[in-house]
Amino acid sequence: MTARYDIATLKSRLGSIRTEDNPALVKQKSRDFYWYSPTLKRQLDHVTGDIIVSPTSQDEVVQVLRTAFELGIPVTPRGTGTGNYGQAMPLSGGIVLDLSGFNKVLDIRPGSYVAEPGALISKIDEETRHHSRQEARLHPSTYHTASVGGFIAGGSGGIGSIKWGGLRDYGNIIRLKVLTMEANPRVMDLTGDDLHKVAHAYGTNGIITEVEMPLGPAYAWVDMLFGFDDFRTAAAFAEALGQQDGIALKELGVIAAPCPHNYFLRHRKFIPREKHVVVAMVADIAVASTIAFMNRFRGAALLMRSDTLTADDAKGLPPAFELTWNHTTLRALRVEPAITYLQVLYPYPNAVELATRIHEHFGNEVAAHLEFVRFDGKVTAFGLPMVRFTTEERLEEIMAIHEAMGAPIFNPHRYTLEEGGMKQTDEVQLAFKKEADPSGLLNPGKMIAWEDPSYDFKSGKNFLFKSLAEAGVNG
Repeated sequence: MTARYDIATLKSRLGSIRTEDNPALVKQKSRDFYWYSPTLKRQLDHVTGDIIVSPTSQDEVVQVLRTAFELGIPVTPRGTGTGNYGQAMPLSGGIVLDLSGFNKVLDIRPGSYVAEPGALISKIDEETRHHSRQEARLHPSTYHTASVGGFIAGGSGGIGSIKWGGLRDYGNIIRLKVLTMEANPRVMDLTGDDLHKVAHAYGTNGIITEVEMPLGPAYAWVDMLFGFDDFRTAAAFAEALGQQDGIALKELGVIAAPCPHNYFLRHRKFIPREKHVVVAMVADIAVASTIAFMNRFRGAALLMRSDTLTADDAKGLPPAFELTWNHTTLRALRVEPAITYLQVLYPYPNAVELATRIHEHFGNEVAAHLEFVRFDGKVTAFGLPMVRFTTEERLEEIMAIHEAMGAPIFNPHRYTLEEGGMKQTDEVQLAFKKEADPSGLLNPGKMIAWEDPSYDFKSGKNFLFKSLAEAGVNG
C-alpha cells in the first residue's frame, strides 16, 4: 500500500506551484520504461505517487523541498521518464517532482552550455547548432524526448560514447548545481570529483537544478549500414573502425542477423535477412575514408548511406541512433513482445572474441547486440543483447553464464543503484546522501547502502524495498 501523507497541507503551502493529484495522471507520471524488464514489471506495476508537483524555477524547487521535508513527504525527481529501471518511480509514494517544465538553455559558450535540468537534449542541440555549430557530446537513443538532468541522474552513456566515453568519465560533465533535502535546502555547486556524488545517483541524494555540459563540433552526420555474412567479421570491422582515430564517428553498433531485417521495419528494404549489420553515424567528411576502410574486410557490403538516398527512400526513416542502444530493444519488443534485454561489458582487449563465443553459445535465445565505446581510453564493446524471455529463473541463469564466461552484467532487471551497477556500495554517494538527505526522503528504496547497511551483495539474494515487500511482491 502507498503511504498516506498530508497532501492537502502540502498543496496549500505550495501556493501557485503547479500540482496534479488526479490518480490516473499521477500514475502515468509515476512510470518509466521499467516494463522492458518482466521482473521489474511484476515488482513495480502497482507503484504510484500521491501527487505531481511541477516547479519551473530553482526557487520553486526549494519551496517544494522545504515543505516536503517539514511534512515528511518523500520526493522522487523525474525528467521526461525515459529511464528503463524504475529510476524515477516513487516506491514510497509521495511527490513526483516533475522537472520537465524547468527547461531553459541559460548560456552557450565555446565548448559548453548551461541549462536547466528539464531541457530536452534535442532542443539544446537546436540552440547550440544555430548559435555556433556545436552539439552535445553524448545523448541517449531517446534524444528527442530525454531531458539533460534525467540523463545525468539516470544514464551512463550512449550516442557519442565511441568518441567521448561515458557520462561519468572526467570532462563529460563540467558542473552541476544541486539542492539538498533539508529544513533549509542548500544550493551546492559541484565540479571535479564532487560530480561523482550525484551523477547516476537517480536523484537519491540531491536535486539537480542546473547543468554545465561540454559541446563538440556539429558535423553533418551520415547514417551508414554495413552488412556481413558472419557475426565475428561484423564485430571485428566495428572494433577496427572505432580504432581509426582520423574518422569522426558518433555511433557504432552491431546487431546480429536476422534481427535487423526482422525489427528495423522501415529499413528492411535495405537489409537482407541473413546479414549481420553494423550501424554507424559518420561525419560527412569521413564517409569516403570509411568506405575505403570497409573494403579491407572480405564480404563487407554497404547497405545504405543516408546522404545518397532518394526522397522516396528517405521518407519516414528514423535516424540511425534510433536503431541502437535501448531503441534496438524497443523495436524488437514491437515485433516480439516476449523480448527483454541485458546490459553486458565485453572487456578489452578480447571483446570481439568473447562476444562471438557468447553469441554462438546461446544462439537465437540471446541475440547479440554490441555498442562500441571508449572505456578507460580503449575501444571495447558494451552489449545490449535481446533475450527471448521464458522465466525469471532462466533469465538469472543466462546472466550467470555471461559472468562465468567473463562478461560482467550490469543488471537491467533491478531498480537499485548497486544491483544494476557494480554490486557494491558507492561510498561517495552514500556519504553525500547522509549529508544532503539526512531524513532519507529523496527517491527512497533505490540506494541499498542507505536502506539496509548490512545487506550482503554476495548472498545471491535480490534486494526488495520494504514498501514492495508490504505490497506482496516477491524478490
